[in-house]
Amino acid sequence: MSKIKGAVVINTERCKGCNLCVVACPTHTLSLTQGAVNHKGYAYCQDTGNACIGCASCAWVCPDGCISVYRAKVE
Repeated sequence: MSKIKGAVVINTERCKGCNLCVVACPTHTLSLTQGAVNHKGYAYCQDTGNACIGCASCAWVCPDGCISVYRAKVE
């Protein structure tokens, strides 16, 4: 039986740290950085592990279009 695995790609320089993606993620894969900021001075979103299921909820709610989600079958 194969599983769907997701990969999150975040444009950290465009992210303004609104936290909407973190709240929308059902697997708690995303978080905001602690102590690191982008060139605009915002704490940005980061992927915290391999729990992504590829649902793309984070990408849908991102107001700046900073997130892309890719899906792949894992055997």
